Amino acid sequence: MAKYSKKASEKVEKAVHEMKEGDLKTGTGKKVTSRKQAIAIGLSQARKAGAKVPKEKA
Repeated sequence: MAKYSKKASEKVEKAVHEMKEGDLKTGTGKKVTSRKQAIAIGLSQARKAGAKVPKEKA
């Protein structure tokens, strides 16, 4: 398994929490219903914030 920083796991946790509440939106404004998509959004936000996250698979 890949190692993620604590900051990255906090971002993912927040994104999944928002998804469960129904507040998380995609880039086009649609509601996120998939848990995997919520995790991907959280990891993307962590990358932008400069957290230690492995590169995306090609």
